[in-house]
Amino acid sequence: MSLAGKTAIVTGASSGIGAATVRKLRQAGVRVAGGARRVEQVEADLALPLDVTDEASSRAFVDAAVEQLGGVDILFNNAGLALGRAPFVESSEDDEARVLHTNVDGVLRITRLVLPHLHDGGHIVFMGSVAGRQAYPGGASYIASKFAVRGFSYALREDLLGRPIRITTVDAGLVETEFSLVRFRGDRAAADAVYEGVDPITPDEVADCVLFALTRPPHVNLDEIVIKALAQSSGARVVRRPTA
Repeated sequence: MSLAGKTAIVTGASSGIGAATVRKLRQAGVRVAGGARRVEQVEADLALPLDVTDEASSRAFVDAAVEQLGGVDILFNNAGLALGRAPFVESSEDDEARVLHTNVDGVLRITRLVLPHLHDGGHIVFMGSVAGRQAYPGGASYIASKFAVRGFSYALREDLLGRPIRITTVDAGLVETEFSLVRFRGDRAAADAVYEGVDPITPDEVADCVLFALTRPPHVNLDEIVIKALAQSSGARVVRRPTA
């Protein structure tokens, strides 16, 4: 199915998977409104500031995007983050709130605001994680948030059944982006160690999965895509090349 002439909203569009998906959507002829806190880094047809944890910011973003795009065909709920990698007994309320408000509340909020403007034949894509399918040590709040996203996608599919709106969740494993740098609060050595000795998935490869789902025939709903590095079987199990 051609995407030429369609419109899209992408959250978390300033880097990583969001930026790669914006680029591939535009290459496919889609007009894209990208939202992020670092709006100066968004390379979309329409770059807008967005804090998904804030209702006013989210509403202003959606209103401006809809006004200038003339409605929405595709919503990619991509904004998300993790903080820390430690047992839950070492967790803090501030970290939990930031992760859950971004990954869960933000997804529900943007979806709620966009739905009234989503055209028939529209498509909602959620950026999930293998962490939302199988737990691993030291990531409880992030894991809880991604299980919630998967549950919400199931529930939304039920609520929208009968309407010509498709829903897909893309659950990724190791993807080399700024994700780990954020998770480890700017500690470059700790972030780099996550990908050491393994060939991780790239943002472009995840974006390819998003585009694949979007371009299936209109009667086909690709519910879930799970993408991991060949050397990864789960969130916790990764085979790494020995260091010299």
